[in-house]
Amino acid sequence: MATKTPTREGLRPPRWQRDDRLDHPTDAAPDAPLDDHFHDECGVFGIIGDSEAANLTYLGLHALQHRGQEGAGIAASDGDLIRLFRGQGLVGEVFGGTEIASLVGRAAIGHVRYSTTGEDSLRNVQPFVVRYQAGQLAIAHNGNLTNAGLLREELEASGSIFGTSSDTEVVLHLVAASRQTTFINRLVDALMRVEGAYSMVLLTRDTLVGVRDPHGFRPLVLGRRGNAWVLASESCALDLIGGELVREIEPGEMVIIDRDGVQSLRPFPRRPRRACVFEAIYFARPDSRVFGRSVYEMRLQLGRLLAREHPVDADAVIPVPDSGVTGALGYAEESGIPYQRGLLRSHYVGRTFIEPSQQIRDFGVKLKLAPVRAVLEGRRIVVVDDSIVRGTTSRKIVRMLRDAGAAEVHLRITAPPTRGSCYYGVDTPTREELIAHRFDLEGIRASLGADTLAYLSLDALREAEGEDRGTFCEACFSLDYPVDPRPEERRVQVPLFEL
Repeated sequence: MATKTPTREGLRPPRWQRDDRLDHPTDAAPDAPLDDHFHDECGVFGIIGDSEAANLTYLGLHALQHRGQEGAGIAASDGDLIRLFRGQGLVGEVFGGTEIASLVGRAAIGHVRYSTTGEDSLRNVQPFVVRYQAGQLAIAHNGNLTNAGLLREELEASGSIFGTSSDTEVVLHLVAASRQTTFINRLVDALMRVEGAYSMVLLTRDTLVGVRDPHGFRPLVLGRRGNAWVLASESCALDLIGGELVREIEPGEMVIIDRDGVQSLRPFPRRPRRACVFEAIYFARPDSRVFGRSVYEMRLQLGRLLAREHPVDADAVIPVPDSGVTGALGYAEESGIPYQRGLLRSHYVGRTFIEPSQQIRDFGVKLKLAPVRAVLEGRRIVVVDDSIVRGTTSRKIVRMLRDAGAAEVHLRITAPPTRGSCYYGVDTPTREELIAHRFDLEGIRASLGADTLAYLSLDALREAEGEDRGTFCEACFSLDYPVDPRPEERRVQVPLFEL
């Protein structure tokens, strides 16, 4: 029997594992993404103890919209029944009418989703709500269970029928199959069997639960709003609803919130903390605190360190908006080179399916970014961004800046070269598609057409990590994976027939 590759969505490989990827990664296909970055897959939110729970969850999901734009959902409990509404699209599009009014109750959880499969269908939009012998249960998950494929095969062999292609559903089946008697014990029993990354919020008719995997790959915070308790992927969601940050949920911690307050459990074997460093570099909003630190301050420090490591004579520092803004501010501050807005970003692009019949070169990037000739013409420009993945967008940006009159273009990246795919809840290309895997530094520079190119060193990144140095997952840079990303390859293959 052929083995299955464990994926974020279970049955079909993510975009970065499919066979229909670009044959020539240096040349963007007509439908190549305008945003050549890694993408976090989801954001989660939960609240209990407020009669406006669903409305506040809606606002919390708005604050987390950057973590997923392809689907959103809310499940709310009135103490007897959990009601669900979900749909494809942005939060404001999904809940654009009277849907919130039907989600009554003092507790709710929500989810925003960035899909990693071609199957961008409603059935995979979370939260999932199920009924089993102990009652109703809703779940929303940020992360990736690396052994989901193996667990799914085992569950299907024992009679489980899956309704989605999401690894999150594996947890629900494990809970239902557990022989433990209480919900919390069933959940612990289920999570003891999974491997990989998860920050989850779960809702029963009267209890809200938040849990992080023992390595703490993905963020989750605890907050308060009056008498209500809140769980969220990032603190920016608390800010929007007028809440206050209490603390980070610790790796391997489970918090149980009901009418008696907050109870903290640590039921899992302890593991070294391996928080995703890309949350601080790119995913999280700059106004958030994740992993106990200010995202804005860390990105500013990355820019400063980059300027110390890789100075250059230039007339202006410009960011690639919006991802490079804070790093560019740090670079300009440290180098003394003026910060300028040499590229303007359109926030009204959305999805476009119309192109000129006689194609304009770099049409897609020009829809999103516009050069400011007054800043660029005849000047030496330092362009700061957080990462280069395939290189397709960076190449077009360099060409656009030269066409607008830039005399020199110097690329500076506030992270080390991205050399490996992520398996812990981030949508990434295959390793073969990553430009830093295919070329050395000079090869990348030549491919992008820049005058110079420099990345932040891994040592400098670790300096920016400060006292948390050594506790981040840096596998996309170092290829040192803290959890086996392909556990199905450990399985011994037994022939079906022996002659």
